[in-house]
Amino acid sequence: MDHTYDRELAAWAAMLPPVDHSDPDSAREQVRQSQYQQPLRSVPEDLWIAEVDVPGPAGAPAVPVRVYAPVRPADPWAFSPAVLYFHGGGFVTGGLETGHDECVWTAITLGAVVVNVGYRLAPQHPYPHALMDAHAVLYWLSAQGESLGIDPNRIAVAGEDAGAGIAAALCLLARERMGVRPCFQLLAGPLLDDRLASPSARQFTDTPVLDRVQAANMWFHYMGAAAGGPDVSPYAAPGRADDLAGLPPAHVSVCEFDPARDEGLAYAERLIRAGVPTELHHYPGTFHGCASIPDAEIALRMREDRIRALRRALCAPPPPPVPVPEPPVRGTAPLT
Repeated sequence: MDHTYDRELAAWAAMLPPVDHSDPDSAREQVRQSQYQQPLRSVPEDLWIAEVDVPGPAGAPAVPVRVYAPVRPADPWAFSPAVLYFHGGGFVTGGLETGHDECVWTAITLGAVVVNVGYRLAPQHPYPHALMDAHAVLYWLSAQGESLGIDPNRIAVAGEDAGAGIAAALCLLARERMGVRPCFQLLAGPLLDDRLASPSARQFTDTPVLDRVQAANMWFHYMGAAAGGPDVSPYAAPGRADDLAGLPPAHVSVCEFDPARDEGLAYAERLIRAGVPTELHHYPGTFHGCASIPDAEIALRMREDRIRALRRALCAPPPPPVPVPEPPVRGTAPLT
């Protein structure tokens, strides 16, 4: 099938076949090799980076995270916003290196503390392990607010691909549980619906990076034989959630030639109908994961749109104080 890609992306589309997720070990090696070939963003001296093992869910191993923290301002009471980031990789591949550049750029551009989460991967650790890891790190981040210099009321969750699906599921879970709630969700090319019944999921069988066959493989590894069936939890596939009211404001972005396009569009529309402030971007001529392509103007615009959305959500200046009129002097008329 012919697809009219953005002129700067067309050559890349021919060089980026879908990652074969039928064999998870081979898929992971393919992703690792592609990461080695990409230059890493330089890290400024005023950005502190540390790897931490966060206590995991009960009975589970610790969750590795990488913390990116700009040097704190001189004012010890000036707390920073935070972004909890979940890498892509179809629930099967990826790790702390996958989202490294995105996290560096987000931290230095926003002046925010960014936490990159190394959640457990399927099929060795199927649903709900990744979500439980995400939930544990969210609570840890809130509890560490003072030591990390963050404002626990300004924690956003962000992710791409499967990471965006985990971020969306975490918002659903946090809504139902007492305690920490993210103030914003950024969902880039999210994987949200295991049924693969949308027009884009049926149509795109030959697209770069992700096609229908590999999307089905991803969901199978994540949920096993239950994938696509009638009894799937919305915490596994947020597109199945009946009620989206009360979720945090959202930024949802989708690519034109992406099997996951329509489930992202549908989720954003349902958020809007549920009264959730939602910004939706559809980028023509693009394909799944293309925001990471260097030097392409539309890829840069996609990344900048995400940063602008996070800045509006996390870094908006406080409203000016409401002036309080002085009471009139007793016994005199007000000036006209």
